Amino acid sequence: MDRHRFLKQMLLFTALLYGTSFPAKAQNNEITMDNNQRTKTIRLVYPQWQGGDIAHWITEVKDPEQASRGYYLGAQLLNFLAPDNGQETYTVPVATDKIGRKVTDGVLDKEALIAQTRAALDILKITHPDKIVTLGGECSVSVVPFTYLADKYKDDLAMVWIDAHPDITLPGDAYAGYHAMAVTACMGLGDKQLVSELPMKIDPSKILFVGLRDWERDEIKARQEQYGIQHLTPKDVRENSDAVRQWLQSCGASKVVIHFDMDVLDPAEIIAAVGVVPDGMKIAEVVRVINDIGQEKDIVGLTVAEPMPRTAIRIKNMLEQLPLLK
Repeated sequence: MDRHRFLKQMLLFTALLYGTSFPAKAQNNEITMDNNQRTKTIRLVYPQWQGGDIAHWITEVKDPEQASRGYYLGAQLLNFLAPDNGQETYTVPVATDKIGRKVTDGVLDKEALIAQTRAALDILKITHPDKIVTLGGECSVSVVPFTYLADKYKDDLAMVWIDAHPDITLPGDAYAGYHAMAVTACMGLGDKQLVSELPMKIDPSKILFVGLRDWERDEIKARQEQYGIQHLTPKDVRENSDAVRQWLQSCGASKVVIHFDMDVLDPAEIIAAVGVVPDGMKIAEVVRVINDIGQEKDIVGLTVAEPMPRTAIRIKNMLEQLPLLK
C-alpha cells in the first residue's frame, strides 16, 4: 500500500473514531463561488520543534529537552485557543523521541524534518485545500503549506513574512536551525534533500518582510540585499498599513500567504515566543496589518508560529509531580 493511500485510510479512521463526518464539516467550510467552484479551508496543526535550537534561551525551563520541545505544546495550545469555526483539522505527526540531536549537512535534525515534511505534504495532497491555516511549531512549519499553495496558484501568489528576523540563513551558516532557513527554503534554496521535497518555490520579488528588526549578523543583511527582498520595520507600520498596501498593489499577485512569527511582538507588551528583541510590533498593529492585507488581496494561507509557552511548560511539570496525577 502506498503512503498516500495509507494516510488517507488513517485520516478516515480517525474521523470515524471521534465521530467526525468529514463531508459535514466541509459543508460548513466551503464558500460557494459559482455553481462549479468551491473554496476549501483546512486547519493544519504542525507541532514541529526540531527546526529550532533554542533551549539555551529558555532559562526558566531547567530541562533542555523540555525547552526544545516547547513548540510542540505551543502548537497544541494555539489550536485550543483558536476559534472553532468548523474547519477540517489535521495534525502533522511529529516525533518527540528523546534522542541525541545532530547536525547533518548543516541542518539540525535533518532526518526528522524530511520525514515530517513528507507527512505534511501527504495530508495536503489528500485533502486538496484551497486555503490553509497553519498553527505551529517553529517557523519552518510555513514551508510546506506555502510552497503547496505556490504550486496551486503559480505566479499569482505573494508572501508576507511578519517576523523580527528574516529567516534566510543557509546550511553551513553559524546557526543550523531550519526555522531560520524557512524563507530561503520557500525560495528553493538550502539543503538539496529538503528543498527537493517541496512542490514549488517563491520568487524573492514576491516576498515582503514586515516587522523586521534583527538581522543577527551582517552577512544576513547583505544576503537580503543580494536577494532583493524588501522589508518594513515596526516603525514603518506603527501608524497605518499604507506601506504594506503599496507593496501589495505592486506585487503582481491577487493571492497572499502570511506568516506571523510571534517574536515580532513587542516583549514590553507580551512575551509569547523565544525571541525577545525590543521595540517590536504591538498585538493590535499585527492584527490590523493582517486584516488590511485581507482587504487588498485574497489571503489563502495564514501561519501562526513560534509560540513558546514558558509558563505552561512549568505548570505541566508541576502537575506531573502531584499525587493522584502521576
